[in-house]
Amino acid sequence: MAVIESAWESHPGYRIDLVVHPGVARVWHGDLLLAESNAAIRVIETDHVERLYFPESDVRLELFESNDHHSICPFKGEADYWTLTASDPPLENVFWVYRDTFAQVAGLLFFTRFVHDLP
Repeated sequence: MAVIESAWESHPGYRIDLVVHPGVARVWHGDLLLAESNAAIRVIETDHVERLYFPESDVRLELFESNDHHSICPFKGEADYWTLTASDPPLENVFWVYRDTFAQVAGLLFFTRFVHDLP
């Protein structure tokens, strides 16, 4: 298992704000609905484009399988990736989820972010 070191202490001015997204948010791949939520959040992060995150419970997990890919963000923690198996061919790493976060972003626990360039 990888050692995950937080960068919060060494970057005191860094911010990640979690803002409730008003209304219903959806993610589509063609005509296939991947996620729908009235509890999505906007993640506004220093030096990044604002992104929309979905509660994992609002993702149609039956369309996906977890895979072995992981990434580490020094401000959020380790992310686990999922493959869209309901497409032909399957699309790897379509979304990731944080199942363990740093305390500063505990509101991201079990939230997913879809890649922004789904084909």
